[in-house]
Amino acid sequence: MTFILTEVEARILGCLLEKQTTTPDVYPLTLNNLVLACNQKSNRDPVVNYDDRTVISGLDGLRDKKLAILIGQDGARVPKYGHILERTLPLSKQEQALLCVLLLRGPQTPGELKTRTERLADFASIEEVEQTLNAMITHENLPPLVVKLPVQAGKREARYTHLLCGEPELPEPDAWMPPPEPARQELTAEQTRLTDLENKVAELQDLLEKMQAELAEQRQLTDKLKELL
Repeated sequence: MTFILTEVEARILGCLLEKQTTTPDVYPLTLNNLVLACNQKSNRDPVVNYDDRTVISGLDGLRDKKLAILIGQDGARVPKYGHILERTLPLSKQEQALLCVLLLRGPQTPGELKTRTERLADFASIEEVEQTLNAMITHENLPPLVVKLPVQAGKREARYTHLLCGEPELPEPDAWMPPPEPARQELTAEQTRLTDLENKVAELQDLLEKMQAELAEQRQLTDKLKELL
């Protein structure tokens, strides 16, 4: 790979690739739209909270790497940005879709990738996803773009990740263990359910506090109106 992306640059490039296909009517993107795309909570892992300066810095990095450009449009009031990935990495539509989702969501299984690329490209089966991923590993004219990760402990499927940010950090060899016992799997599932419940309780608590604050504010307004009357 002739370039290595930062995490911010990877998120921005993924957003430009995604929005080019899913919302072509607003592509290329203004800075404001790009910040919103980077920070959206759906289809992103991790969820981030970039400010304008962070995104501008990332755009400058992508432009230096010849992966993004500032696009001038007649009548446009603000600058807009688009990617030029195809000039450096000429990929098929399927390959670009997989790379886009890997940039936005990190390591994923072929099954997850098939589901999450539905708006970007068509895959007839999980096997076709795997074939495309393997092609991205063994490209004749390009360096490897993705890598297959070792199967995690307790998991059945291997995940793939992109290499645009460099080689991923892998756990030490002795950290890879056989699948856990059924009892441990049940305990892990129970802990996951408990964590989900705790998160829901926390969300409800936040909502309750917000409603209480709004109610207190309404009472204050009512009291002031009574005083005026």
